Amino acid sequence: MSGTLGPARNDDLLHLLRTSPSRVHATLLAQALAGDAGSQLAVAQTYLEGIGCAHDAAEAMYWFQHAAHQGEPMAMNMLGRMHENGWGVPVNYELAAVWYRESAEHGSDWGMYNYAHVLANGRGMPADRAMAFHWFGRAAEAGHGRAMHFLGQYYEFGWETEPDAEMACELYRRSAAKGDYRGECSWASVLTEQGRIEEACVLLRSAIAKAPAYFVEALRSDLSQSRHPELRALAETAPA
Repeated sequence: MSGTLGPARNDDLLHLLRTSPSRVHATLLAQALAGDAGSQLAVAQTYLEGIGCAHDAAEAMYWFQHAAHQGEPMAMNMLGRMHENGWGVPVNYELAAVWYRESAEHGSDWGMYNYAHVLANGRGMPADRAMAFHWFGRAAEAGHGRAMHFLGQYYEFGWETEPDAEMACELYRRSAAKGDYRGECSWASVLTEQGRIEEACVLLRSAIAKAPAYFVEALRSDLSQSRHPELRALAETAPA
């Protein structure tokens, strides 16, 4: 999940965030201590990211737990992230899967996406690709760009559904429009097949600028073997 102060953000807090992060933290902490679940979620994120306070994963865990027990779906998702990545606690994939499921069932698109991943990969629970397909679909319906890309793969390769190239392409297009770097690459591949090389290059440059190093390296390798000189040129300019 990208950094966010969650539902407790409002115009005043956004202004304070830009001008005085410590005041943001103090404001949120006061509201969290008063029992506001949205502020508990948000102050947990400030501790996790060190916004206006020292980074403190244990405090982040404490406040995510409070918010989750008040029914905040994103807090449930973040507890899954904490356990999956070992932020302030030992890595525990089983607990991560439990919290992702809770988040998904409470309507969080990020919870749906992360739960789909653990189902697909069998991480912390038995693999179940059919249920992963279901939850990627739910997340995509909720507007989750990354989920759209992974759902597109199910339709492209016929995993748990009949192959549907048209549906796969549409999901890749929608994922790219949301700014997901995987979706941008997959939609760029479709555009390349259609001869729309310039449009594909625009998307690939965007993906290269935001994707993690391991992904960029694999992309460079693929582009360097393209029959299109414009794409080979992109491989040469991508960071090594």
